[in-house]
Amino acid sequence: MPTSFDESVTEEFRANGGKVGGPFQGANLLLLTTVGAKSGTRRTTPLGYVRHGDALLVVASNLGATEHPHWYRNLLAHPTVDVEIGTRVFEALAVPAEGARRDELFARVVKEAPGYADYQAATDRTLPVVVLEPAAHPAGEEPREVRTLADKILEVHDHLRAQLRLVTADVDAHFAALAAHEGPGEPPAPSLGLRIRQRCLAFCQALEFHHTGEDGHLFPGIAQYHPHLTEVFDRLGAEHRTVARIQDALVTLLADLGSAEPSLFRAELAEMTTELTAHLDYEEEVILPLVAEVPWPPAPPANTP
Repeated sequence: MPTSFDESVTEEFRANGGKVGGPFQGANLLLLTTVGAKSGTRRTTPLGYVRHGDALLVVASNLGATEHPHWYRNLLAHPTVDVEIGTRVFEALAVPAEGARRDELFARVVKEAPGYADYQAATDRTLPVVVLEPAAHPAGEEPREVRTLADKILEVHDHLRAQLRLVTADVDAHFAALAAHEGPGEPPAPSLGLRIRQRCLAFCQALEFHHTGEDGHLFPGIAQYHPHLTEVFDRLGAEHRTVARIQDALVTLLADLGSAEPSLFRAELAEMTTELTAHLDYEEEVILPLVAEVPWPPAPPANTP
């Protein structure tokens, strides 16, 4: 099968520490890896970018075509993406900008890369501007040193707690802005709707992945050596199902955040926070002592004759 243009650029990028020739010679170029909205397959796309503070801006121009590119539809379904710049690889949250902020950021992009104005002029489609927010550690906290499986579990739990706090802060800001709108006329243009959706969806997907790994591998493995903890694992499994039910309710509400009843959304989010916090606390109490001496990452299997 012949190599596609994106594949050839990706290969050149990785082989030369992020430098490529041809039409991208000297340009700011990154590799964006998304998960297919339907296929679940990881796909990598070379994209130009513009720096904006600690974030990066990419435009779903599709060269001015009438439809959004596949990578944009993918990140709406799976907001957590991988970004490569030079030899650096990091995880980011992909958040399309909305309303006036989108227009402001698009003007920022056009100032640095005027060709995007031509792409916009070629189509009636409003070109989405996507902000790639690097995954960050909680404010004021240093990255956790991971040497054991217990450390790794705590690292994941820290991330989940931090993301839940950020979701809650965005939700509070969103509904406060709506509540502050008084008098006739339309409510303010959306500013945090997509951000909340993307962050909450990313959080729910990370939590589901974590719990699936625990139910499928971690807990059964520990249970082989600690059969007396059967009731503990039954309880943890039941808590996973409770949290999953709340996740489903949140995702349903996220489908139309603009018309979501604030009290209902807040109630679901508060229930998620209470249930998940209690679950993580209990899991750390009973599981961490059992894996405190298990090295992480695991040692490779010994070679056998």
